[in-house]
Formats: sequence, structure tokens, C-alpha cells
Amino acid sequence: MSDTPASRKAAIWVVVVFLLGAVAGGMFGYGYAHRSVAAANTPLPEPQRRAKRVAELTEKLGLTSDQAKQLDGIILQRHTEMKAMHEQFDAQIELEHQRGRDQIRAILTPEQKPKFEEFLRKSDAQRKRNAPR
Repeated sequence: MSDTPASRKAAIWVVVVFLLGAVAGGMFGYGYAHRSVAAANTPLPEPQRRAKRVAELTEKLGLTSDQAKQLDGIILQRHTEMKAMHEQFDAQIELEHQRGRDQIRAILTPEQKPKFEEFLRKSDAQRKRNAPR
């Protein structure tokens, strides 16, 4: 095979075009994958979730429009009551956290207390980062 300047130039162009295609394909694939994952992990607002559930059950069960309206009211009422229960339970959990922390503080020396407070600050920050939105 002869190594002429024209064949060398053609080979360089083939390599350049291949690399550009690989980079473009990688960028497209990365963008597509992350957009799909982000869209799949984004929860719907409650009214949209409820409407989707009503539509799904209306189709599967053959509900009348009156039944669909009643179903929407039932789901809304259950959601409201469950949310109130969650809020009450969360408040009780927080109260118990504080009681436990106060009991721990009571047994610590003055030198240990700042270290414990720093531990709590980091722990609370991590819990806040990991909490559902």
C-alpha cells in the first residue's frame, strides 16, 4: 500500500469523522439517558396523580361520570386525611428526637457537648438532603 499524501489525508479525515461521530453519539446518549431518568423521577402533583388514578379506574371499571366524580372525591378525602396523619406523626417523631437528644446532652461533659452539637448539625443536614421532596 502506498503512503501518498492524499491517502494519508483521507485516513486522517476518516479518523476525525469517526471521533466526531463517537463524541456526538456519546453526548446524545448521555443527554437522552439523563433526561429520561429525570422525567421518570419527577413526581406528579397530587391533583394530576388523582386525575390519572380516576381516569385509569374509570377506564378499567367502566365507571359512569357520576361514579368518576364520586371516586375523585373519595380519593381527595383519603389523601387529605392521610396527609394530616403524616404531619401529626412527623411532629411526634420530631418531639421524640428532641427528647432523646436532651437525654444524651444530660450525660455529656462540657467538652463533649460541642462535639455532639456538631454531630447533630451534620446529621440533620444529611437527613434534610435525603428527605423526599
